[in-house]
Amino acid sequence: MASLGAPFRRTYRYLQRQAHENPVIFYSVVLGTVGPVLAVAVPPIRESFGYRPAEMVPTSYPLPKRPRRPVQGYDDE
Repeated sequence: MASLGAPFRRTYRYLQRQAHENPVIFYSVVLGTVGPVLAVAVPPIRESFGYRPAEMVPTSYPLPKRPRRPVQGYDDE
């Protein structure tokens, strides 16, 4: 039964050693694997807390429903 846990124990010891000897590479790999997991896990968690996305920003300005007057003054003649 002890042989079933041996690969996990060796992997843990290897990761400990790498974190001590090559911390930059180790933590880069850790952050690289956590990123995609968070990209999948965070949106449902946010929705469960009641988060709603913000209203879309308008992309055009509404024009008034009247005839346009030409601008007068300030040397616009």
